[in-house]
This record gives sequence, structure tokens and C-alpha cells, in this order.
Amino acid sequence: MPSNEPTDVGVMPTYAASMGTPAALARFTEAMDRAVSKFDDPAALAAQASVELADLLAHPEAIGEQHRVSSDESYRQHVVHVHPEGRYSLVALVWLPGQATPIHDHRCWCVVGVLEGEEEERRYRLVEHDGEHALVLHETGRHGRGAISSLVPPDENIHRVSNCSADLTVSLHVYGDDIARCGSSINHVFDAELVRTDLSDEEIGAARPKAWRRL
Repeated sequence: MPSNEPTDVGVMPTYAASMGTPAALARFTEAMDRAVSKFDDPAALAAQASVELADLLAHPEAIGEQHRVSSDESYRQHVVHVHPEGRYSLVALVWLPGQATPIHDHRCWCVVGVLEGEEEERRYRLVEHDGEHALVLHETGRHGRGAISSLVPPDENIHRVSNCSADLTVSLHVYGDDIARCGSSINHVFDAELVRTDLSDEEIGAARPKAWRRL
């Protein structure tokens, strides 16, 4: 995949020891611990994570400086917390201006909230056109501080996220799996060459949606 972007989403997560647990972060983990002990349904867990993440985003001081370190090479991923049984993970992604993920989807439910800065999200549809797979841009949105979005497979959730601001951006991601175990395989990365910008609206409308078998 010829690209100047990282070929994996969060290639090697950076773990940093916490200097104590701030109250808002403790509330979040305690609430999520109760949720995963009560629910198995991914949609219900994503909905609960959205509620709890909103409170955490209102207290940016709960995320320490060790989880806000950027890199000139690409966006950087810091693991903040993993459930003892791997039922969910809380990860901070730190972006310098212009840094972006590759196009990817998720093998588990995921809730994302912007802690500071601004992100641009481009969502894609996977279709079959003339016997070949193609990705077509479906929706573009900008998410500022406090914005929350969720992705729950098997609903299509192929997207690319970038820092579209002139400043540092930090977002918090809650994954419904153990990122310490899954690593970069928590996502599937699509070849950027699959993106088609030359198809007309009529051709896109006539193209067959292609179901993607996730990991």
C-alpha cells in the first residue's frame, strides 16, 4: 500500500505507568467494570461507554501528560487502562496537525471522544464495481472537543480519521476488547488504492454493497 501513513492502526501501543488514578478516570473504569459484568450485547456496551466517556471528556485533567505525548513520525497511541479480564480498553490517540490513520474498520465495538483539538472522519462504503472491490466516500464529518461517536460491527464502520486542526489533537477510544492482547489486529486496514473517486453517483448507486468479513 503506497502511502506515507502508518500501515497499522496504532502500530505498537505505548504503555505508560499512571501516577495515581484521578477521580474522573476512576469513575469511568468503575462504571465500565459494572457495565461489562452486566451486559454482553455490544450495542448496549457501546451506549453505556458513550455515557461514561462524556463525563471523562468533561475532566481533561484526568488524562495525564504521559498519555499526551506526540510523535513526529505518526499519530501515537497510549494505553490508559485495560479491564483485568480484557473486556474493554481505554486508549488515548495523540495527533499532530495533518496526521491520520489509514482506512480501517473495527473487529469490536468502539466509542471515540475528542478530548482536545478537532478530528475529521471520512466514512467509506465497500462496494463491488465491474467485478472488483472499491471503497467510495460515504460521509465526511468534523468532530470537536466533547464530540462522541460509536461504531458497532457488523454495521459497516470503515473510516479514516485525521487531525484537521492546526494544533495538537487528543482523542479517547474505548474498545470492546483487550488491546494488550489484540494489538494492531483490533482493526483491519484497507489498501488505499481501493478508494475510487472517479465513479459517478449513478455508478455508485448501481454498485453492489460488499459485505466485509471481519477478523
